[in-house]
Amino acid sequence: MSPLVLPLGLVIGLALGALGGGGSILTVPALVYLLDQDPRTATTSSLLIVGSTSLIALVPHARAGRVRSVQGLMFGALGTAGSFAGSALSSHVPAQVLLTAFAGLMLVVAALMLRRSLRPGDPSGHQDPTAEPFLTLHPLTCACPRLAKLVVIATVVGLLTGFFGVGGGFVLVPALVLALGFPMPVAVGTSLLVIAVNSATALAARVSVAGTHLEWRLIAAFTAAAIVGSLLGGRIASRVPHRQLTRAFAALLVGVAAYTAASSIPSLF
Repeated sequence: MSPLVLPLGLVIGLALGALGGGGSILTVPALVYLLDQDPRTATTSSLLIVGSTSLIALVPHARAGRVRSVQGLMFGALGTAGSFAGSALSSHVPAQVLLTAFAGLMLVVAALMLRRSLRPGDPSGHQDPTAEPFLTLHPLTCACPRLAKLVVIATVVGLLTGFFGVGGGFVLVPALVLALGFPMPVAVGTSLLVIAVNSATALAARVSVAGTHLEWRLIAAFTAAAIVGSLLGGRIASRVPHRQLTRAFAALLVGVAAYTAASSIPSLF
């Protein structure tokens, strides 16, 4: 097993813990370019690593009351179809095409994170008083356009998880804030539950579609280091301004995306 496994897992766990959404997107490039896994194995391994790490990182958020389990499980259930579709599609896409598309995804994530960091935020983390729930029972009302948007977003997140083996937290956190009116800390905590559900669904879909061969020792060591890193990352986030972390990570994503594209695009021709 490569000596890089533990430090890589630690770094990715730090990013996930410090940033919430987006940190896990570096798992696949790390597995492919630094640990010599083929892209299909790497995306499957990533589902196990990201799902397990998110599940453990969820615990302190749940203890602090920052996880809304019912809504998170509902969001995850809505993304099930997308997870299965993404997993099935991934098995038919050439490895270099998959990596090229992944490079494009990293650039999109970097742009979204930079855009979010430039917006004025509510430092208190309280819910926007104008945000209304999309469904109420007393009286029975339905904000159907917002509900439709929720279904679309959940399906897209599931599709990304199944196809690329990423958690989708970079889409989940703003989606939970905008579609469900969650305060930011609750959105971050609940997103970890959704990531765990989506990762488990996509992993089951991949195994049922084509089976898989995984390096279990590598995955176990990588996951253990990522869990430790995620717990440390949560402490770092409380000491360093979130905007600075987000901008630094976005710059790192651009660099990794450029390397991935430079390595994979020439192989397409």
